[in-house]
Amino acid sequence: MAWIVLILAGCLEIAWALALKRADGLTRFWPSVIGIGLAMVSLVLLLLALKQLPVGTAYDVWVGMGMCGVAVFGMLFLGEQVSAPRIFFLVMIGIGVAGLRAIER
Repeated sequence: MAWIVLILAGCLEIAWALALKRADGLTRFWPSVIGIGLAMVSLVLLLLALKQLPVGTAYDVWVGMGMCGVAVFGMLFLGEQVSAPRIFFLVMIGIGVAGLRAIER
């Protein structure tokens, strides 16, 4: 159950970052409210997951999901640069997160 909560927290990590992008420096009210609200919910879910998961692994998964998710969304939908080095390093983040999870057992 803790892993499901952590994955949901990671998805919200992506959502709040994208909402804050739309908030234009907190100058747009609703995207700002949504972004800050989602960030708080994401953090609470991370805290709940930490009751059962090692902090290093859980935090790495949470941040890794956020970094990779936002980068991929940006490349697919926001016109951000797609390059081989960028893809390579995103894959390396995924490998690192998976590796940490594998050695946790």
